[in-house]
Amino acid sequence: MADAQIILAYSRTRGIVAVASGEKYGAAGKALVESGFQRGEAGVYCLPAEDPGVSRATVAGLVRRAETLGATVTTSSRRFIGDAADDIAHLLPGQWETQVELYCHPVWQDDLVPWLWDSGELVRAVQSERIPYAATLTLTDGTSETTLLLVERPGHQLDYLVGAFSPSPFEEGYGGPHAPASIVLPPFPGQAARAITERYLPAFDRALHARRTTAIADALDRIRSEHRVWTAMVASGRDSDATPLTFDALGTATAQFLDTTWREFLTVTDHAPALMDRCRPTATLWSGDAEALAQLTVALTNAETVRENLARGARLTPAERNALTWPAVETWLTYGEVFLRQARAASPQPRPAIAATAPPRVLPSARPAPHR
Repeated sequence: MADAQIILAYSRTRGIVAVASGEKYGAAGKALVESGFQRGEAGVYCLPAEDPGVSRATVAGLVRRAETLGATVTTSSRRFIGDAADDIAHLLPGQWETQVELYCHPVWQDDLVPWLWDSGELVRAVQSERIPYAATLTLTDGTSETTLLLVERPGHQLDYLVGAFSPSPFEEGYGGPHAPASIVLPPFPGQAARAITERYLPAFDRALHARRTTAIADALDRIRSEHRVWTAMVASGRDSDATPLTFDALGTATAQFLDTTWREFLTVTDHAPALMDRCRPTATLWSGDAEALAQLTVALTNAETVRENLARGARLTPAERNALTWPAVETWLTYGEVFLRQARAASPQPRPAIAATAPPRVLPSARPAPHR
């Protein structure tokens, strides 16, 4: 691939658009500006002229200027990725916001890898194929944390790939054992929206449910482990280095244990509410778990109140904070396994279905950019 490349495409709303790409993408951008293109939103260059004759002359001049600056010009066989994302988002249930993303320099797309929560073709393509641009689709209503990444499928003339970024409050997602697999989308907005709604998003929600459950289980295990160490130290009367445990050393060890416990318990407060809402003990073999779940809910609410107060700048000493939060932690240590078996038996709430009247509109083929 050339060190400097200009990719031309047609947009329904913007006309002829261009993307500068390659290790020397700056030279490509210079050729575009000097030829009459204007740099617009997200770094996409647009040709403002609407007259076909003027557009042809401008593109012809661009080819010559690009050659002088060592850049190549290619015309995409597809319509602009932003238009494709907009058409799909318009048909998805809920309110979705789209954004074009450019990865002009090849190394920029490497920044995507840690944040992609994917076990399918998308993450492999990002790692091994050149992807100069993409589009994100972010659900902006409701409580679901969903941002999708839409790219043109490398090596194919028409198809797209869609996957997801790791949802908040999780950080990186690459290599996660619960990651859902990206899917291939056809070049038809209605069919693509239906595939996302009926296939991809349910799989994403199930994967997120499993990931949240595992995160809580792991956090509780770490708290139990720390608690066992602390309890054994107190019972033995000796510090970790086998020296006699003084009053001051006990106080320091206890404070460290409670600080560590609170940091770990924040994982529970992050993820348990969404799972708790899905638990239906009367629909399981353990209908008697309802009382335990009620106690866990109260404990979670109390801990979340402390967390919110701290976030607002409440002046609590570590001792005051621990006195308020330890009962909640203790409740979760007592009934945590009850919660986990209910969470594992639960399932995510179904998302709204795609409108039955959504037209199976075909994505228009790209209008060929004028050339010499």
